[in-house]
Amino acid sequence: MSDLAARVDAFIGHLAHERRASVHTRSAYARDLAAAAAWLGERGIDDWVRVTPADVRDLLAARHRGGLKPASLARLASTLRSFYAWQMREGLARTNPAVDVRAPKRAAKLPETVDVDDLAAMLDVVPETDIHIRDHALLELFYSAGLRLAEVIGMDAHDVDLAGGEARVLGKGSRQRTVPVGSRALAALERWLAVRVRWATAGENALFVSQRGTRISRSSVAARMDAWARRHGLPVHLHPHKLRHSFATHVLESSSDLRAVQELLGHAHITTTQIYTHLDFAHLAKVYDAAHPRARLTGQAPDDERA
Repeated sequence: MSDLAARVDAFIGHLAHERRASVHTRSAYARDLAAAAAWLGERGIDDWVRVTPADVRDLLAARHRGGLKPASLARLASTLRSFYAWQMREGLARTNPAVDVRAPKRAAKLPETVDVDDLAAMLDVVPETDIHIRDHALLELFYSAGLRLAEVIGMDAHDVDLAGGEARVLGKGSRQRTVPVGSRALAALERWLAVRVRWATAGENALFVSQRGTRISRSSVAARMDAWARRHGLPVHLHPHKLRHSFATHVLESSSDLRAVQELLGHAHITTTQIYTHLDFAHLAKVYDAAHPRARLTGQAPDDERA
């Protein structure tokens, strides 16, 4: 093993044992650092301490030319900054060559959401088979509480309090929070828990299990969710984060309480939540354009008059 790779392994161990980072996060860091180490090795740089800010900029430029998207470049730069910050704390490096290097800015992209009525039509069904009861409970919980995929997969059966109408969730950075769960989702979960006892293997604590009786996987949730949406006529592709975005947008449109949405989503910083204010403004602008008599072009009739 090269010295570059050995240092990366030590850092990934730190993420696992000290920061309690998720498997998904550790894998992303490991991929980024492995790519950086390979690029440095090709240029005869065999020690992380020898890396300069110019090297980091050249690395990002090379990856950009290779087709890496701005979001992935930003993550690579962030990974390198975190990696060197750890090395400095451990006395393995004296400077952080990535600290002032910024990746190309990515265009602001608003999260995609699903229309309220379309979601209602998709969810207002009575599932008949066991697997559909499970899938329905999954969907209801995602939309009711605005949860991340990893949060739902990581939940155990005892994390749901049906009587109290709430659930315990372990979010990013191992931060635990309690979220309210709506009556529709509670009813769906109650039906699923009655079925789950026939599915789960002995000793399995997971709230949602596969037909093998073990904790359901990320890929299975995504596939089952999209299959459900197509089967029930949803006009757009559906994935877990789109349901989370829809939850946040619909709550903010109704309440205008950004801090409450921040708490519900488990965002550490309000700036992360503020993207939903752009969605809310877009909704308000659409209403304004349709309703205000001076917002339309001269001679243009409202939609209902043109129909």
